[in-house]
Amino acid sequence: MITADAVTTMPASREDAAGLFVANTLLAPLPAEERARLLESLNPVELPLELSVYRANERITHLFFPSRGIISIVADLDRGTVEVGTVGCEGMVGLPVLLREKSSSTRAFVQVAGAGLRMPAGELRRCLAENPAFEERLFRYAKHFMDEVMQSVACNRHHSLEERCARWLLMCHDRVGDEPIALRQSFLAEMLGVHRPSVTLAAGALQRAGFIRYTRGKITILDRAGLESASCPCYGVSARGHARLRDQAGS
Repeated sequence: MITADAVTTMPASREDAAGLFVANTLLAPLPAEERARLLESLNPVELPLELSVYRANERITHLFFPSRGIISIVADLDRGTVEVGTVGCEGMVGLPVLLREKSSSTRAFVQVAGAGLRMPAGELRRCLAENPAFEERLFRYAKHFMDEVMQSVACNRHHSLEERCARWLLMCHDRVGDEPIALRQSFLAEMLGVHRPSVTLAAGALQRAGFIRYTRGKITILDRAGLESASCPCYGVSARGHARLRDQAGS
């Protein structure tokens, strides 16, 4: 597995880096002067599939701001692995560093390949001191992310696998758009914390209903409204939280 230290820096111009900056909706609203200062500490990087962004209980060396793609944050338990958070172009990965911690009990890796911006963890404190709007955005995002984690805990306890599967696919769709989602069944099972046969049944039910098409490791959303109807209410809670985070950009 590729590690965060070994990830390839994109051969990009300053204009390319600025494009990745505005594609991340957490960074995009920042004032022009803060954007210029922050870009000095942000390197454009590819985010290849299964890149290890950080490992459990090891020092977090970089923060990542995805512009395309999805990063999963997971907890490894004695009976398997379960996803506790999903991050795309709305956020950042490395919140423990923001909270003055050097590591996390979870691990993070790229679930859907893409690109983004990377900041050395050692530069964060200076960037926060020099860029007050950036600091405010990150702490608002931290609160939003914790709300999402708590919602996921409740969802995993009280809602059916089919509902949770629909919710997870909707969250991916929000982050990747209408592109097919490259996804192995074994991987989806891991994200939902169940065995593969259970995911086969849940995804099959959604496919028979005409909401998705699942072929050759790729999922295409065919009926967005139908998939929303199959999801639990937790998806709506999550979507409203994302909207509030965007609406707070100028407040």
